[in-house]
Amino acid sequence: METRIDEIGDKIYRLSTFVPDIVPPSGFTFNQFLIMGDDPLLFHTGLRTMFPLVSAAVSRIMPIDKLRWITFGHYEADECGSMNEWLAVAPQAEIAHGMTGSTVSLIDMADRPPRVLSNGETLDIGGRRIRYIDTPHVPHGWDAGVIYEETSRTLFCGDLFTHVGNGPAMVETEIVSPSLAAEDIFGFTSLGPTTAPTIRKLADLAPRMLAVMHGSSYAGNAVVALQDLASAYDTRLRAAMA
Repeated sequence: METRIDEIGDKIYRLSTFVPDIVPPSGFTFNQFLIMGDDPLLFHTGLRTMFPLVSAAVSRIMPIDKLRWITFGHYEADECGSMNEWLAVAPQAEIAHGMTGSTVSLIDMADRPPRVLSNGETLDIGGRRIRYIDTPHVPHGWDAGVIYEETSRTLFCGDLFTHVGNGPAMVETEIVSPSLAAEDIFGFTSLGPTTAPTIRKLADLAPRMLAVMHGSSYAGNAVVALQDLASAYDTRLRAAMA
């Protein structure tokens, strides 16, 4: 395996590791995102076993000991499995996460205390502002959240829009259908009455780009994609309740 680096926005790097043995023959990608600023931020750490690959990729962009912030969608191995390895190599780095994830998991599991973020709080990383948004149970995990980079209007949407395969780093073709196909495989969404409304609130941010954790990122009409995904989950919820 190798970790591929693509600059998908101005100083926004997608670090992608393709694992062909997951959902063969399509395979599956695990993506992290490095947002450069005076205080660089890493969204998703990757699995602990992938730390050598991902850290080597980051080191090709910047000195890894200069990493300042580490955050992720929710407490899960592919999102934060190597957080303590990152804390060990980046002495100034802090984990930043919402209240639920911090109090339930990170205060105990992280080797340094996390920075607890309130819903809607922003981190100024020097030239960029990162807004943390609680999305409990969307797509899964009561500690779930996303981040929104206000300058580039990029929504780092975690497991939302998950799809299989090893496609391009960025696409403009629609990604709702591939995501629903992955939903049929994995059943990864905690479908409930707040699912669609939460996604519609993300559409209200009017993002220009969607940075997706599993699959290609999206530079088409992100607002329509979010609205269409919300509508699809509404339809599935009604069918499940019928």
